Amino acid sequence: MSNVIAPHVTVRQPGLVLTDHLFDLPLDHAAPDGEHLQVYAREVVAAARFAARDELPWLLFLQGGPGFPADRPVGTGGWLGRAVQEFRVLLLDQRGTGRSTPATRQTLPLRGTPAEQADYLAHFRADAIVRDCEAIRARLTGGAPWTVLGQSFGGFCTVSYLSYAPEGIATALITGGLPDLAADADAVYRAAYPRMAHKSLAHYARYPGDAVAAARIVRHLADHEEVLPDGTVLTPEAFQQLGILLGSGDGSHRLHYLLEDAFAETVDGPRLSDRFGEQVAAVLSRTTSPLYTLLHEAIYAQDGRATDWSAHRVRAEFPGFDAVGALAAGDPVLFTGESVHPWMLDVQPGLRPLRETAHLLAARTGWGPLYDVEQLARNTVPVAAAVYHDDLFVDTEHALRTAAAIRGLRTWVTNEYEHDGVRAGGSAVLDRLLRLARGEA
Repeated sequence: MSNVIAPHVTVRQPGLVLTDHLFDLPLDHAAPDGEHLQVYAREVVAAARFAARDELPWLLFLQGGPGFPADRPVGTGGWLGRAVQEFRVLLLDQRGTGRSTPATRQTLPLRGTPAEQADYLAHFRADAIVRDCEAIRARLTGGAPWTVLGQSFGGFCTVSYLSYAPEGIATALITGGLPDLAADADAVYRAAYPRMAHKSLAHYARYPGDAVAAARIVRHLADHEEVLPDGTVLTPEAFQQLGILLGSGDGSHRLHYLLEDAFAETVDGPRLSDRFGEQVAAVLSRTTSPLYTLLHEAIYAQDGRATDWSAHRVRAEFPGFDAVGALAAGDPVLFTGESVHPWMLDVQPGLRPLRETAHLLAARTGWGPLYDVEQLARNTVPVAAAVYHDDLFVDTEHALRTAAAIRGLRTWVTNEYEHDGVRAGGSAVLDRLLRLARGEA
């Protein structure tokens, strides 16, 4: 690797002590003598507990995504401040992300052909992440089970963990991440598009002028080529993906402020402003997180069938999301959320080198099961889950159906938070889930 990390380096922040860990793990845990990769994790301990040499139980944090590294802590704010009061926290950069062996447009060509890249990435789903966690746990905890906190896709991984290695978990906490145990990608997106429409209309109800602003932008993009500072060609469909902001607590406000700076007067007439372009590029770019696009639909695949660009196919069943057609009919522009589409491989320069790999993964068959329904039905691990009632990314009905299928799981259903509740809520969400899991609430 070029980004060699010295393991066990310890640094200090106000209130925290951080230690690097690097683990050499099999690419395929079923073939431990085969190729290996490196997985990075950051240990976080409260400075006072570190100084006192306290023996602390471990809490493993599994990040959302797929394809994003774990949080980079700065001090003791938010959920982490609550966690380090009683835990030694491990922030895992899931395989292919952050400081683990990277999987990007720069590194994946080293694997060989697009077909070889796709075969490699087939080992990057939740089942492999769970096996990574178990190998790491054996080295860090002396075999003791740990508490697992799974956010979004990290919650999906936690349900896989409960399915296939429940002996590794003392307590499971899930925030906005209860997957449907049986639904395929098509069912997931058929439930998702109506939520996206609802979120779009709720945004316009809050900021009525934004319907006019979005319509002007779409009309402009239909007639003019606009290239963002990072080289992304902003099409009407790409503009609609700004709806991903509506899944966070402050996202509607952020989207509003972004739209109000959309245009600048130039010698060529009105064009999208540089300020707008920079902000849009920051939201839409997947250059540093290509796995989010390459593997997003694969996280729902477990019936052997290809996902075949599910979100793109299902979108055709909801004609209201045709932005140009909607305007012609006098309807508002609807934003989309986390859906991925084949045209993204054309308009985003950071994804173009991986175009063929992405298509091969979308056409791939033979995906195995991610959950064991029978094991979950006889679960004995304490589990508590926050289900956000208006969650843009995870369907509430699907989540509650899964909650009922996991023996002993206690839910907290709330519309107080959006999908980012565990971060936006400070210590409140984690504290509530700990009390639920312990029978204190």
